[in-house]
Amino acid sequence: MSAATMTPTVVRSSLEVMLDTIMLRDEQPKDLPPALPVRPTSRGRLPTSRRSLAVNLKLDRSASEELLTDSIKWDDKTEYDMPRGDKGAVFRSGILQSKRMAKVELPLEPPYIKITKRDSYEEKVEVTDNPASAAVRLPSAMFLDDKLEWRDTIKYALKKNLQVWCWISNARWELGQIHTISKDYVDIMLSNGNVHSVSRESILPANPHILDGVDNLIQLSYLNEPAVLHNIKYRYANDFIYTKAGPVLVAVNPFKEVPLYRRDCVIAYKQKLKDSPHIFAIADTAFNEMMRDGVNQSIIISGESGAGKTETTKFAMQYLADVGGGGSIEDEVLQTNSILEAFGNAKTSRNDNSSRFGKLIEIHFSAAGKICGAKIQTFLLEKSRVVQRETGERSYHVFYQLCAGASCGLKEELNLKAAYKYEYLKQSDCLTIDNVDDAKRFHVLMEALDVIKISKEDQKNVFSMLAAVLWLGNITFSVIDNENHVEVILGEGVTNAAKLMGCGVPNLMLSLSTHKIQAGNDSIVQKLTLQQAIDTRDALAKSIYCNLFDWLVGQINKSLGVGKCCTGRSISILDIFGFESFNNNGFEQFCINYANEQLQQHFNRHLFKLEQEAGSKFLGTAEYAQDGIDWAKVEFLDNTDCLNLLEKKPLGVIALLDEESTFPKATDMTFANKLKQHLAGNHCFKGERGGAFRISHYAGEVLYDSSGFLEKNRDTLHTDLVQLLLSCACQLPQSFANNTLQPEKESSRFRQSSSFDLQKQSIVTKFKGQLFKLMQQLESTTPHFIRCIKPNSKQLPSMYEHDLVLQQLRCCGVLEVVRISRSGYPTRMTHQLFAERYGFLLLQISSSQDALSLSVAILQQFNVPPEMYRVGYTKLFFRTGQAISFSLSLNIYPFCINRFLQGIVWVQKSFRGLQARNFYQQLRKGATTLQSFIRGEKARCEFEVLTRRWRFAILIQKHVRQWIVGTRFSYHLKDIILLQSAIRGWLARKNFINLKMHEMAKLNHVEVDKSSERNLPQLMKDTTSELPQIHPAVMDELHRRALRAEAALRKKEEENAILQQRLKHYDTRWSEYELKMKSMEQTWQKQLTSLQSTLAAARKSLTSDMANRPGQLNMSAVNNCYDSEDTISTVNQTPEDTPAKQSIDAEEVRSNDSKEIAVIHLVNEFKHQRQEFEDDAGFIVEAKSGQSNSKINPDEELQKLKARFSTWKKVYKLRLRETKASLQKFGNPEEKTSKKWWSIRSIR
Repeated sequence: MSAATMTPTVVRSSLEVMLDTIMLRDEQPKDLPPALPVRPTSRGRLPTSRRSLAVNLKLDRSASEELLTDSIKWDDKTEYDMPRGDKGAVFRSGILQSKRMAKVELPLEPPYIKITKRDSYEEKVEVTDNPASAAVRLPSAMFLDDKLEWRDTIKYALKKNLQVWCWISNARWELGQIHTISKDYVDIMLSNGNVHSVSRESILPANPHILDGVDNLIQLSYLNEPAVLHNIKYRYANDFIYTKAGPVLVAVNPFKEVPLYRRDCVIAYKQKLKDSPHIFAIADTAFNEMMRDGVNQSIIISGESGAGKTETTKFAMQYLADVGGGGSIEDEVLQTNSILEAFGNAKTSRNDNSSRFGKLIEIHFSAAGKICGAKIQTFLLEKSRVVQRETGERSYHVFYQLCAGASCGLKEELNLKAAYKYEYLKQSDCLTIDNVDDAKRFHVLMEALDVIKISKEDQKNVFSMLAAVLWLGNITFSVIDNENHVEVILGEGVTNAAKLMGCGVPNLMLSLSTHKIQAGNDSIVQKLTLQQAIDTRDALAKSIYCNLFDWLVGQINKSLGVGKCCTGRSISILDIFGFESFNNNGFEQFCINYANEQLQQHFNRHLFKLEQEAGSKFLGTAEYAQDGIDWAKVEFLDNTDCLNLLEKKPLGVIALLDEESTFPKATDMTFANKLKQHLAGNHCFKGERGGAFRISHYAGEVLYDSSGFLEKNRDTLHTDLVQLLLSCACQLPQSFANNTLQPEKESSRFRQSSSFDLQKQSIVTKFKGQLFKLMQQLESTTPHFIRCIKPNSKQLPSMYEHDLVLQQLRCCGVLEVVRISRSGYPTRMTHQLFAERYGFLLLQISSSQDALSLSVAILQQFNVPPEMYRVGYTKLFFRTGQAISFSLSLNIYPFCINRFLQGIVWVQKSFRGLQARNFYQQLRKGATTLQSFIRGEKARCEFEVLTRRWRFAILIQKHVRQWIVGTRFSYHLKDIILLQSAIRGWLARKNFINLKMHEMAKLNHVEVDKSSERNLPQLMKDTTSELPQIHPAVMDELHRRALRAEAALRKKEEENAILQQRLKHYDTRWSEYELKMKSMEQTWQKQLTSLQSTLAAARKSLTSDMANRPGQLNMSAVNNCYDSEDTISTVNQTPEDTPAKQSIDAEEVRSNDSKEIAVIHLVNEFKHQRQEFEDDAGFIVEAKSGQSNSKINPDEELQKLKARFSTWKKVYKLRLRETKASLQKFGNPEEKTSKKWWSIRSIR
């Protein structure tokens, strides 16, 4: 369509369009529905899931044409020129950008991504017969799709330099700021400071930081894949593992303990104190809706292995048990988890506690909301895990718990050994799980069995069957002929297995090595080959364990049976295996993925189809139709084609599998060829080389290997094994055999194998029937969906893998839910309310205008973007997250704001002032009253404290003053007594002197004049009168002197005491010095004595040698010599000990003279040095004792003397040794052979 054709339509005003609409409505027949009211913009296209235009951005004709042209060019490039390996194209045309997504081949992506092919834009345009609606629709709007809107948003982001998400080379999204903009590329500055240049198609707008961590993904302004991943990661990093995505709860496995399940959390959600996303909130909603509406509820928990489905189920049951508590049955309901986990969960390569079966727990409530019973249904237990599994995985937990935690008595009774001794357990090289105590878990299992009221006898039988399965794995075979036929080796395995099952050992050996074939009336015994015997043994073990599991679930249901108080109200919790895609996918993965396809269809039907066809509270399509909004149906990814491929008759995969299983000679290869033959034209099926084939599931494409499909689907159990179980003495094997036998037996004339009569219905057909019943049950309930997400493949806390999380969000449909949730107009407002609220903003208001005209005028005057709203008959419909007040606040003229806001501010100011004054007066009055009471009480308390302190002060003062007065009195009394003693002493001494003089006078004058005797009284009187009179001032001076004298006396006494102490100290040191000197003298004396004895011996020896020689010197003057520090032991030898020589020549005489001279010098030097040392020592002793007036330091002199003595001693010692050597050198030959006095020394 050209621009010229668009011009007349665009320039028309809304009023003209409205008049035309009314005119056309009047011309129409009465039975036709009324025409749609005027709308300023297009209404014919699907609303997008993200905000596309800024609220103040206008789209005129030229801009619309330019954007349209760019959009069509980009779409053409995307449709035809996109490389097949460009992963960025997946995100650029991703699941959130348009109604139909481009299909891109990604061979390197995991099989979780599935994106449908984009349809052409022309197919999206709906043709209407309503001329009024055609008139008001802009022609350019017919071609504005989601991609155009996306480009508008990016242009706005580029213009404002906002934060954006960019797809960088290492295949991940990064948040950055727009740095510079070129023609085709944009430079983005990342958070780490690096700048990356990317194309405009590789960036997406980012949400503001205020929206980080919102608890509902619908609240995001920009809803794209990186924004969703960032929001979930932000919450996950802060331990907020639950996030809402519309009606779906997304739960991320934290792989650690989080404080979200305590008792206070349960109470908070029960009392509606919290409304944040939580499993408790989902359970509480289901319970309240059940009690309010009387409709059964269901909680559907799904996700891949390791996402936390089992734990989420337990938390949901915990909350329901708490809400519906009040009896004893809720404990039994909770204890079923321990039993089902032990018998149905195992360690896999992806999860340490993976549920290898599906279960539906149906909890029944009474009319009062109390739990009155429960029922458990199980689906497709993985029997093959009992006998074989991948390396690094484990069998079911109960086997390891039994081996580790069984009591000694139970082990002896069951002949149990350690887990590594059983072939079924040790083949995968994994016997334990980190941080899991199997023995402790076994005790928990025993307690749970007691709570469920399973008798001890039944528990013993259960453990016997488990031990029998383990011992069956230890049964071995030996080849007996060239045809590879075998027989059972009689050993510990077959003996213990037969004992625990209650059958005979020969019967068990025969059943495992032969098969009976009925041919007419005759029975033919056929020997089995080695592989057939192993398969038969494994089939028996799998059959026993599977029947044991079903029997145990039946016993639990009997214990939890619903009583008479059942009202039909129930909440069902479905915990079923998630979508699986491994390197090698077999029959089990096929069944699991088929179940997930059924659940996904239920999910789609409930959230997508019903929301559009029947109308609901979610999208409100019924309300759109009533208000004249021409709403286009939302398109979504549907899996109907895949389900038809799997279950459609007669050419579905399941039908072909059942058909091929009925043929005895069919093989897995014939089954694969039949699939390729009949399903080659189906776009969801693709045949591969060999026996492999691909199926395009909703979650992705999976490659299956047909090996083992037929055998596992048949699940045959031969008659010999059934008869063996019937012959067992234990009741459990007999009941297992009865369950295996069909109630009706078909007889035929020729039977090649009776095993096919025992298993008429295949495994996949039975499972299909179970799923059909399950879907029927879920359809009758109100579902609540929980999608569990596994954040990383290493099962580590605080680790977030973006690609893995994105794959799971896609495959479980969470992103589709959010996109469709955002596609509607949930904010609605009537024309009357809108006009009353915002009509005053118009510059010109006519009283004749109705509410519809006012609403349209307001929207047009302030240029509200047309894609943000729709105009209905009675209401205005606005987009999610686009508050009308926000849009208006960006476009209202400044003078309008000032005109109305001034009045509003004045009213608010006056009212708030009055309110504040009243509040202040009341607060002041209350504060004054409170202060008066507080201050009165405080004053009374302080007065009481002061009174007590005053009383105590008076008492203390009394005692202190009494002590002061007493002390002063005692001092004065002492002073008076001292003064009296001094005066009395003075008087006494004076009288004594007078008396002494009188006596001397008597001695000098013998005769006394008699007249003196007569005048004696007068003389005494005169003498008395002559005594001096003491003045009081003199007395005070005397008293002060006496005090000073006493003080001086005390000071002298203290100094005397100090001097005495010093004297004692000096005495002590002097005594120590005396002892040291004495010890030194004794030492010196000993040394001198030793040297003297040595010299005496030498002198005696020399004297004896020289006695008979002429000219010999006398050696009598030689004194003793000594070696100071060497203790010398001498052995004296006399001349008698050595024969005398008869002749001595002259040379010998001269040598002897030199010897004597050397000895004499040594003796003289010794005497001289000895005298000097003795004199110096004596001088030091005199100086030490104080007898000498010398000012030398005795200690230093003593040290010097010691050093000098040591030096001389060493020199003298050396010279003495040289002399001894010379004497020995010139001695007689006979004397050289004998011991001399100097040859024996003891050196200390």
